Formats: sequence, C-alpha cells, structure tokens
Amino acid sequence: MAAVVEVEVGGGAAGERELDEVSGTQPETERRGSEHARMHAKHRGHEAMHAEMVLILIATLVVAQLLLVQWKQRHPRSYNMVTLFQMWVVPLYFTVKLHWWRFLVIWILFSAVTAFVTFRATRKPLVQTTPRLVYKWFLLIYKISYATGIVGYMAVMFTLFGLNLLFKIKPEDAMDFGISLLFYGLYYGVLERDFAEMCADYMASTIGFYSESGMPTKHLSDSVCAVCGQQIFVDVSEEGIIENTYRLSCNHVFHEFCIRGWCIVGKKQTCPYCKEKVDLKRMFSNPWERPHVMYGQLLDWLRYLVAWQPVIIGLVQGINYILGLE
Repeated sequence: MAAVVEVEVGGGAAGERELDEVSGTQPETERRGSEHARMHAKHRGHEAMHAEMVLILIATLVVAQLLLVQWKQRHPRSYNMVTLFQMWVVPLYFTVKLHWWRFLVIWILFSAVTAFVTFRATRKPLVQTTPRLVYKWFLLIYKISYATGIVGYMAVMFTLFGLNLLFKIKPEDAMDFGISLLFYGLYYGVLERDFAEMCADYMASTIGFYSESGMPTKHLSDSVCAVCGQQIFVDVSEEGIIENTYRLSCNHVFHEFCIRGWCIVGKKQTCPYCKEKVDLKRMFSNPWERPHVMYGQLLDWLRYLVAWQPVIIGLVQGINYILGLE
C-alpha cells in the first residue's frame, strides 16, 4: 500500500512539474503574440509607404549603377582609386564597431606589407628587383585568398548537407567558420587585385614600355621583358633572371612569371607594349589554371558589392529619412 502511495505521489509531482513548464511557456507565448500584434498595428495602413520605399530602393540602385558605369568608362583612374579606398576603409569601420579584433589584426598586417610594396612600386627610378617583388607578394596573397575562399565554401556546403555532424561540430560553429573563411578569401582577394593593378600601372609607366594613353616612351628590344625591364635571355656569367619565356600572339616575348602576373594579378588583358588583346584561354591551356581566371572575374564582380553597396544603402536610408518614411 505504501508503494502505491509513493507512485501516486511521484506521479503527482511529475504532473505538477509539467503544469509549471506549460504555465511558464504561456507568458512567453503571450509576450511574443502581443509584440507581433503591436508590430502589425504599427504598420497597418502603411502599405503605400512600404511600396514607395521599395520603389525608392529600386530606382536608387538603377541610377547608381548607371552613374558608376559612366564614371568607370569616362574616368577609370579616379573610379578605381575611390573604389580601392572604400574597399580598404569601409570594412575597417564595421570591424571596429563590432569588435572583430582578429580581422583587425590581419588587416593591419596586410596593410603594412602592402604599403611597403606599394611604396617600392611607386619610386623613381624603379629598382630592377621591384616588379618581381610586387608580383610575388600579390600573387602569394591571391593564392592564399583563393585557397581560403575554397575551404570556406566547402565548409558551408558540408554544413548545409549535415556532414559537420560526422565530426561532432555544431552547425552554427561550422557555418560561422565557413562564412568567415569565405569572407576573408573574397575580401583580401579583391583588395590585393586592386592594389596590384595600381602598382602594375605605376611600374610599367616608370619602365617606359607601357602607357595608358599614347605611345610608349621607349622602344622595346627583343631581348627585354616589357613588364620588369630586364633581359629575357642571359648567359650564365651575366646578372639576370633565368626562367621560361612566353610569346604572345603579337610576337612580343616576356618572362612567363611576369606576363602571368601582369594578366592574373594585375588584371591586364592586353600586351604590356602594344596593347593587343591577350588570349587568356591560350595562355592558360592547363584546365587546373583556368579557375584562377574565373576566380578573378568573380572578385571583380564582388568589388561592387563590398565597396558601393553600403554607400547605396546609406543613400536610400537618407532619402527615406528626408521624405519622412520609416
């Protein structure tokens, strides 16, 4: 009889706990329901205003895109400089605001080395070893960013397919890891390509075999690489660079490393001397190298998203504030 009483008491305690849990969830449910109702009451009758805000957003995006395209076509140098500055500074603002100290440390290290390389690239007269130093640094960052982006993308896809559970990793941790790597790879990939393009223009103009507008200031000899300005073929006893060469369709010969750096890292698709268009498919016949070209095109598209999208969104918010739209 005592055992029966214990079971009944135990059952009663469990029932009371269940009632307490249910009653504890009721206030939370009621609170969420009241907040939802207040939100609907606040925005009731604002359908026209919301439609107006959507139209303002679409119109601003279209107009901004047209203006940016015209700016880039008419004044590419100023457009590239402003875009590079925004790419470099805008993430720094959000990093300090959100206390992303790891990103800030990497940003400082990258900026310090890149500032030194850029300083070397803009000096006159140009030291003979500087072009290769510049291309080596930016090619290294390009490869690191490419690998980081691939690993981040794979981590995100593995998480979406639930493969993270095989390693007993929480989905939120795996997704944060993948998105962080993807952001690092894409951001620094875009940034290094912009800095590399600027340095490539400065160095090529200083060497004299390349000019953005007009004819080159020097005549290119068959034995000189127009990218680095050094001898292409040297004897064992002479000072110079011994490496493979590459001949473009215009018959101009360059160091293979130099012309690859000029096309991939420096974002140039023309001959450094005569400006004839370079056939990238012919240059990168190896299928394992072609993803690098596609990755570069992706980075060029992503530049608009990182550099100009926050500015456009801020402009839209300013227009809505002036018009009294909430």
